[in-house]
Amino acid sequence: MTFQVNKEDGLFYRQTLFDQAKRVVIKVGSAVLTNDNGLDPQIIGNIARQVSFLRSTGREVILVTSGAVAAGRKQLGIVKTPHEELRVKQALAATGQGLLMHAYEQAFADFHQPVAQVLLTHADLSHRDRYLNVRNTILTLFEFGVVPIINENDTVSAEELRFSDNDTLGALMSNMIGADMYIILTDVDCLYTGHPLEDPSASPVYTVVSITKEIEKMAGHTASLLGTGGMMAKIKAAKMVAACGGCSFIGPGRHPQILQALFSGELIGTFFLPGKGKINRRKHWIAYVLRPQGFLVLDDGARRALVDQGKSLLPSGVVAVQGSFGVGASVHCLDKDGTVIAAGLCNYTSADIERIKGKKTLEVEGILGFKDSDEVIHRDNLVVMGPDGLS
Repeated sequence: MTFQVNKEDGLFYRQTLFDQAKRVVIKVGSAVLTNDNGLDPQIIGNIARQVSFLRSTGREVILVTSGAVAAGRKQLGIVKTPHEELRVKQALAATGQGLLMHAYEQAFADFHQPVAQVLLTHADLSHRDRYLNVRNTILTLFEFGVVPIINENDTVSAEELRFSDNDTLGALMSNMIGADMYIILTDVDCLYTGHPLEDPSASPVYTVVSITKEIEKMAGHTASLLGTGGMMAKIKAAKMVAACGGCSFIGPGRHPQILQALFSGELIGTFFLPGKGKINRRKHWIAYVLRPQGFLVLDDGARRALVDQGKSLLPSGVVAVQGSFGVGASVHCLDKDGTVIAAGLCNYTSADIERIKGKKTLEVEGILGFKDSDEVIHRDNLVVMGPDGLS
């Protein structure tokens, strides 16, 4: 199968890339960190020990953690319900975040490793200046020898401020700081070709060259008991990291020596190779961090110009405008079938694009009474979504 390499080559690729990894992001899910009694101190201690080991090898490490809501739930004795209100989850997060951070601080203190808490919402990354401030803070913590422990600020996060899951948050952090390796520790061993309990021919996938639709389909064969993201979210996160030239790993977080096993070359979990291309951090911000405020439907000529010829989007290629947005807004470009083919920042408002769609550039000033730009989206502010990632 084309999505994976043979075992020998896979081991070579994995070991080489793990050896070269100097900056690592590790995400640990609730299913790993908790048990029936709330936070699992033994697991947290194992994580602290292994992260400290990586730090001792000269590597910079970020820890992205879940577990605040689960810790708060146990502390307050609140039983989970199928349709739990947001305010309840926020209260549980407020109660549990301190417990979670205290547990980490105690565990890392045993290894004389300082840590720092960083709580984020999506709004902290969607504004370019705040995004850069977060990045600068993390890089400064690295200079001080501190391990940043990052979590979503669930106490204040409403739907529009959420990252959707910490797998995505970890991928965004990886790309923000230019991490070489993104490690997702979860409650499953690896990705399988089929459901291992239902399909006797199902086999583990150790190395993935490219995240294709076939790989994404496999995500449905694996389920996490406690996590919010599920395997599909983890695959999408790995795809985000691959687009920026990073590697990813998904594997068993309760393995007592998981990080040492990985960096010593043991064949465990599923490893995702970096993508063929690599986009810069600003284009990553446009494509992955910003949420679209509207959509532009393009004709076939415009689709070819963007995807195949690397050109800007002109008014003549737009056939429909969806949503209401202003100048500089993030939009997604769709083909006639509704498939997202690009993301970009608009030079005109939705109302103005509605008036000039399908028109030639020379006609724009006569229609609008002004012409701020020849392009609806300039190539420098546009990212193409291709089968192998972004460009």
